[in-house]
Amino acid sequence: MIPYPHIDPVAIRLGPFPIHWYGLMYVVGFGFVWYLGRRKARTSSLGLTPKDVEDLVFFGALGAVIGGRLGYMLFYNIGTLFQDPLQFFKVWEGGMSFHGGLLGVFVAFWLFGRTRGKRVLDLTDFVAPFAPIGFFAGRIGNFINGELWGSPSSVPWAMVFPGGGPLARHPSQLYEALLEGVALFLILWVFTLKPRPRMSATGLGLLCYGIFRFFVEFFRMPDQQIGYLAFDWFTMGQLLSTPMILCGAGLLLFSYKKQDKPLP
Repeated sequence: MIPYPHIDPVAIRLGPFPIHWYGLMYVVGFGFVWYLGRRKARTSSLGLTPKDVEDLVFFGALGAVIGGRLGYMLFYNIGTLFQDPLQFFKVWEGGMSFHGGLLGVFVAFWLFGRTRGKRVLDLTDFVAPFAPIGFFAGRIGNFINGELWGSPSSVPWAMVFPGGGPLARHPSQLYEALLEGVALFLILWVFTLKPRPRMSATGLGLLCYGIFRFFVEFFRMPDQQIGYLAFDWFTMGQLLSTPMILCGAGLLLFSYKKQDKPLP
């Protein structure tokens, strides 16, 4: 067993205002997307300027935060939303849904595309190679918060999490950081180094993320207020990841069948 590194969830305090690590991880993630996106815009034939990338990241950040919070409240905590609608705004307390955030980003990119005459899937192809950096940062934020821990385990790297009881558990947040962050980044980065059909990077990203998330859910405890949906193992995360896997595979197959000219 490895001791859990107790880290104060509050990184710094500015007078009465606490700045949480969880929020800073979002800033780090979007910061990397902004930096790499501006660099890529110089060589991409998509026709985005560095200023366009800044606006795209701003739209995406709004979509991710609003969609992520709304998705969490609807998918995992709808009772609380009805009882106390103001709970929606307490983002600092944790509670963000990746799947809701993903839908929010698609909506935000669609709105951005309308203002620039760009197709939403071209924009998601553009962002796909470095988006996993944001996923990695978010999962590290979950780990620091001591939330979304895994199921009880006797593996040598199991940890006892605050609030998780006396049992050692899988550090499922780190599993997700490695798969959804590091592994997905490497897959998409290598894939996009060569010419490929339009929509294929988006499709591959959806497919791989969905598979990784579905797999890690076997080691992660379901949200207490929901529990397992079926079979004593099927979770809400797996339910929401299934359409991602199907859509990603379908989009990937369609892109290669259609063979549109790629936009590097």
